[in-house]
Amino acid sequence: MKLTVNGQSHEVAAGTLAALLVELDFQGGWLATALNGDVVPAGERDRCLLAEGDRIEILSPMKGG
Repeated sequence: MKLTVNGQSHEVAAGTLAALLVELDFQGGWLATALNGDVVPAGERDRCLLAEGDRIEILSPMKGG
């Protein structure tokens, strides 16, 4: 299905937000996620179903200043 992730179009097989993070190789203990503008807590990502055209934002901390 086609999704927009962090402003870029992606064709993915993932059906849940948790599976999408694995498919796109987002790893780490701290990530913030949003689906169509709504924050999705880490504990709900495996139950958060994705649909064609969804917009996902994935934020991770960066080093620097």
